[in-house]
Amino acid sequence: MTSELVDEASKVITEPPVLINLVSRRVKQLNLGRAPLVQTDHRMGTADIALTEIIQEKISPEFPEGSE
Repeated sequence: MTSELVDEASKVITEPPVLINLVSRRVKQLNLGRAPLVQTDHRMGTADIALTEIIQEKISPEFPEGSE
């Protein structure tokens, strides 16, 4: 996981616990065979893919209505 991607994703999702949970959930999905939603290359790990998806706003946390 690259620190540059973490910094950029932190600008999109400003609450660290939310960011950590979203990355963790997405990494699990990718490891189970889900297709990436962004262009990837052989150097990217699943955490890098998840962070890139957040940066490009392909995924976001789900909040129940009225809880934000």
